[in-house]
Amino acid sequence: MDLGVRWKLHGDGRTPAPGAVVRPDERLSWPRTVGLGAQHVVAMFGASFVAPVLMGLDPNLAIMMSGVATVIFLLATRGRVPSYLGCSLSFVGVAAVIRAQGGTSATVTGAVLVVGAVLFLVGLAVQRFGARIIHAAMPPIVTGAVVMLIGFNLAPVTASTYWPQDQWTALLVMLFTGLAVVCLRGFWSRIAIFLGLVFGYGISWAFDRIFGKIHSVSPSGKVTDHWRLDLSAVSHADWIGLPHLHGPSFQWSAVLVALPVVIALVAENAGHVKAVGEMTGDPLDDKLGTAISADGVASVLSTAVGGPPNTTYSENIGVMAATRVYSTAAYWAAAGFALLFGVCPKFGAVVAAIPGGVLGGITVILYGMIGLLGAQIWINAKVDLRNPLNLVPAAAGIIIGVGNVSMKFTDTFSLSGIALGTLVVITGYHALRAFAPAHLKGQEPLLDEGTSTYDTEADTETGSPAGERAPRAKS
Repeated sequence: MDLGVRWKLHGDGRTPAPGAVVRPDERLSWPRTVGLGAQHVVAMFGASFVAPVLMGLDPNLAIMMSGVATVIFLLATRGRVPSYLGCSLSFVGVAAVIRAQGGTSATVTGAVLVVGAVLFLVGLAVQRFGARIIHAAMPPIVTGAVVMLIGFNLAPVTASTYWPQDQWTALLVMLFTGLAVVCLRGFWSRIAIFLGLVFGYGISWAFDRIFGKIHSVSPSGKVTDHWRLDLSAVSHADWIGLPHLHGPSFQWSAVLVALPVVIALVAENAGHVKAVGEMTGDPLDDKLGTAISADGVASVLSTAVGGPPNTTYSENIGVMAATRVYSTAAYWAAAGFALLFGVCPKFGAVVAAIPGGVLGGITVILYGMIGLLGAQIWINAKVDLRNPLNLVPAAAGIIIGVGNVSMKFTDTFSLSGIALGTLVVITGYHALRAFAPAHLKGQEPLLDEGTSTYDTEADTETGSPAGERAPRAKS
């Protein structure tokens, strides 16, 4: 059985040949391959370490299980889909909601474990029936709206939890991270979140030396005088040791909050497989179902021992695009590094000590980027928001999700925020489509003739030949 763990040496093993790429089944020399693996780990540092901290989970366990998840993914896809699986930021809002309802870390991981199991089943369905079932059940208008409300639902977490802990540090970190994303090039722009964390550590340390303790809300939620950067736990942490494990706990209310994230994970995996296929010139549509199932299995395994869920990382696509090296051997090396970091409690203590103000500056950008990925899905799919069939369910669901609107059905059961918003988007779209007149089921109708007009480029979206005007709505 070919598990994709044999690689041919590319050229002289030093650099890709002019105009060529190092394909998934090829590699450079082992020293260069190991170096690229370390580069992939650094690329995912920021998000993959911030996410478990924001979810209240052990960062050491998160990084260790990300290595395990990457190995599972590479084996399942037989080495055809180069990818690193890191902690999914899509679940940060879910964790916040569950904890606000009195849930524990076990409740969070239990709810997410169910999501991983559902994701595995979705992958099997895609393998059996093809990707068309995804497009039928979750068209771009639905997927984009759900991703958007998941991201924007997190805004109150930044505003009320992290930013108030140190507003000036948060502001400086936000500005630095924004500049890093925009102004840096290549690999450095891909690790902008990590650079923002390092900058935040430095600023917090400097402010402690210059201004002394800060009087603000502490991580415990109390207003006290405290140091911005508290590294006391680092000195007491061991250099080598296993992370803390715990079992999951299942509550229906928590599961219902987490289930909508399945849509985001399917979208992330589909986008990753498509992007890698285009960059390598190897159509990977036949591996989409396998990739989704592998992600589900990896998430189930991680959450079963108390870790966070995992997903494919776009940061690592950027590294591959910059280096032109798509070798899965580099990802095996990255997984090895992750496992080593996972058994170093001192490293985890450094991550857990991230100051609240630093998280405030990072999450302002990070949460917004998650939400705007939904808009990017709409743009890529050319979704027409002038069509009321698209506009109405998306508008209602996003407001419900962002505003955390709640519906109480009984004394013990209610839906709110992400769960209710997702339900409204999905059921609303399909219900409206079932009753909508035929002319609304395309993308051509205008909501209001006075709001916009069609141009010759937009006519291609309506089905009209290029250069031929679509009929205007009558007054």
